[in-house]
Amino acid sequence: MAYIAHYAPLNFEQINAIEGTYTPSMVKSFNNKVFMLWERALFQRAASVIDFENLPAEWEGPVKDFFIYCLFKFGYVGVMDVAEHGLIFQPGTLTGYNIYYQPVKFLVANPHLSISASEFNIGETCELIKLTPDYFGIWDIISYYAEKLATLDNAINMSLINNKFAFMIAAKNKQASEAFKKMIDKVNCGEPAVIYDQKLLNDQQDKTEPWQLWSRDHMKENYLTTMQLADFNTLLHNFDKEIGIPTIPVEKKERMITDEANSTVIDAISRSEIWLKTLESSLEVVNNHYGLNIKASRHYKEEVSNNAEQNNASRDV
Repeated sequence: MAYIAHYAPLNFEQINAIEGTYTPSMVKSFNNKVFMLWERALFQRAASVIDFENLPAEWEGPVKDFFIYCLFKFGYVGVMDVAEHGLIFQPGTLTGYNIYYQPVKFLVANPHLSISASEFNIGETCELIKLTPDYFGIWDIISYYAEKLATLDNAINMSLINNKFAFMIAAKNKQASEAFKKMIDKVNCGEPAVIYDQKLLNDQQDKTEPWQLWSRDHMKENYLTTMQLADFNTLLHNFDKEIGIPTIPVEKKERMITDEANSTVIDAISRSEIWLKTLESSLEVVNNHYGLNIKASRHYKEEVSNNAEQNNASRDV
């Protein structure tokens, strides 16, 4: 019964044990500013997938934003007609189950509602608008990709800093140090040639080199910024496919045939198609119960095929 698993009363040690099996204690992938930034950004991308029409006038504006947030966060909202506020929707908790293990009651904890308007019977005094068949939202998808994007974002920042690695020179004495500083200044000023005293080539006492260079060899074997940025785009591309935003494959081919374009479309919309069908099914029940005409539709429709054809046409020119 998936809907019962929304809340599990675990103590501090149990939570740490569960979290530690997924993320090492030294790695702070969650609860940081970058993670929250990407969590917010990915939610807004996901919210663009489904369009709603004919919502009650009282649900428009900021209330509609809350409606969409609840659907994507929790997977469902309850719709009920209460004396104090009329027809409303609310986030809440599901409890009880019937012979098909479907929830039968909807509990609401809202200080603006009376105690008598806190428990509703689904199908009688309340109906559900569902986004997903299993009564879960899609925040697990959002958190999964937000964590990876936040981790890679940090790696890119480190890479950008490390790319500014300067020459590290060990000078044998102060004279050699000052001479090399002057040479670097001249190079940075753009002088086409830098002339220095030949006596600096070797120490006059023991004939040894005046400088030792610490070089960074095999740079191309490292995880370079260009590779990280490419992986960053791949993660965003995979997230878009997961939630139903059709995109051109990251690994572009010279020419994308129609079957490949159609396969990309199907791959991208398969999950959002389930969400749409679940919404349509639950909205039909809500509309019939309360005399509404709320409709849901998928925002992105076969754009990959069109883009593929345009790209192919542009290559042919």
